[in-house]
Amino acid sequence: MSMVVWVNGSLVEQDTPVVRATDHGLTVGDGVFETMRIFGGAPFALTRHLGRLSYSAQRLGLEGFDSDHTREGIAAVLASGAQRGNLTNLTRLRITLTSGPGPMSAVRGDEGGSLIIVASDAPAPRRCRAVRAPWVRNERSAIAGIKSTSYAENVVMAQFAAGKRADEALMANTHGHLCEGTATNIFLEVDDEILTPPLASGCLPGITRGLALEWGARMGLPVRVATIGELDMSMLDRVCEGSAFAAVTSSTRGIQPLDRLDGVTLNRGPMLSRLSREFHGFARDTPDPVPPRHK
Repeated sequence: MSMVVWVNGSLVEQDTPVVRATDHGLTVGDGVFETMRIFGGAPFALTRHLGRLSYSAQRLGLEGFDSDHTREGIAAVLASGAQRGNLTNLTRLRITLTSGPGPMSAVRGDEGGSLIIVASDAPAPRRCRAVRAPWVRNERSAIAGIKSTSYAENVVMAQFAAGKRADEALMANTHGHLCEGTATNIFLEVDDEILTPPLASGCLPGITRGLALEWGARMGLPVRVATIGELDMSMLDRVCEGSAFAAVTSSTRGIQPLDRLDGVTLNRGPMLSRLSREFHGFARDTPDPVPPRHK
């Protein structure tokens, strides 16, 4: 895999060690991150991703996040990619912010964290085969709804999916309500509507999720956020039976209808298929969609 790496203000070779052994981002998962697609040499929806990164940092109590400094790092990474002649091959950008070195405990140190920006040519997933996870998302967790580097439970669920020849695991929250996937949000086409679980379920406020709601409404599709408890895990039974349809969304997948669920081959819903097709066109024409202003 080809990479361009920038750390705390400087470009480094991709195999250069960049964090100390005591960095809490490594030892206790004390950090936040964002991942986004690169379209036409530019990161898609950058303003929204930086806004969510800032929110995640505030939720964790991480100080010192600088949006302008981060944009400078991104520009340096993309410029380096252009100089090396592989800018058109770079498809994914990841920003990671850690709390920095600290003691071997949950208490943070005071030396400041690391800001790491990596662009790579990692391919986007071409389809989605999902299973239901036997674990749940805790919607009352201190880190519910943020992109934390404390990602081990997602890894366990992703490995569970891989063992079932799938590449995503869908989970409920502690109430048994449909929540999200390990790295995706979920949309259901059911009874002539497109629904997605509410943020109160504990799901991540996905950038693509938000744009799917906004752009779907602009297209005239009946798309909305479900009420609390409206979507429980039994809705996935209807997906397997063919009376409902499902798609997952993420920055790397876009809007991707499910191909399989629990080993059952699925049909694609007409409205979700349209939303998936037209999303790419909207993204191409609006590379950095500004979030709506709330009065």
